[in-house]
Amino acid sequence: MLITEVCPRFFCHPFLRARRLKEMSRHARLKIAGHPLHVLQRGVNRSACFAGTRDYELYLGLLEEMGRRYSCAVHAYVLMTNHVHLLLTPDDSDGPSRLMKGLGERYVQTYNRRHQRTGTLWEGRFKSSIVDSEGYLLRCHRYIEMNPVRAGMVHEARDYGWSSHRANAEGLASTFLTPHPLYLALASTTPERLATYRRFCSLPANHSEVEAIRVAVGCCLPLGGAEFVESIGRELARRVAFRKNGRPFKKTGDRPQLSHVDNRGLSPV
Repeated sequence: MLITEVCPRFFCHPFLRARRLKEMSRHARLKIAGHPLHVLQRGVNRSACFAGTRDYELYLGLLEEMGRRYSCAVHAYVLMTNHVHLLLTPDDSDGPSRLMKGLGERYVQTYNRRHQRTGTLWEGRFKSSIVDSEGYLLRCHRYIEMNPVRAGMVHEARDYGWSSHRANAEGLASTFLTPHPLYLALASTTPERLATYRRFCSLPANHSEVEAIRVAVGCCLPLGGAEFVESIGRELARRVAFRKNGRPFKKTGDRPQLSHVDNRGLSPV
């Protein structure tokens, strides 16, 4: 029997009400087979998820295993100290959820035994954003692999060993990375493709581009142009646009100007 069936007023307790509101405010993930997905998972309280080389190697091994099991092609990744970014394309809409569940459970079990700890390691649900391939996929590629540089951990992306950058930019062999067709279309030969991608990554990403990607994955919204966002909404038969909390503004002049967000979705300027 539910608590609310025993005593309806109990549900009005501030703690339970706050918990319910938090659950209601969670952004539902957008899932469509065949569309690239930017995945973000953080450590609980943003604490470290990796304590040494063996942990990074364990995670990548499980990522390879789970990616194949659940038919998710991994294009790019970075394992930061306290969070993980993945760029993948699933054959099945539920593939990413199954991948992250299986990977997370297996990794935490081994990590806890290895480091003599108990309890969760991840901060709740992972977040994700459907990415518009045309014009946005390679930007997301760069965003993910340049994370260690933006964080001040290394001077160049090639100096960080736990990302896909050396595979995508220098041709380092990988047993599980699957190049996206747009990446392959950068050039007709491998040396030219690697050089083109290196030049692309050397270009500084503007602030609006970085912020748009952050907001999209943080709010589980599509990353792309207005037409792409609208098409995703039609396909899922639901609203997928950026929407602020609270009452709408009565006067147009009172509405704040968001340079990288419009009322139809997210779009870097």
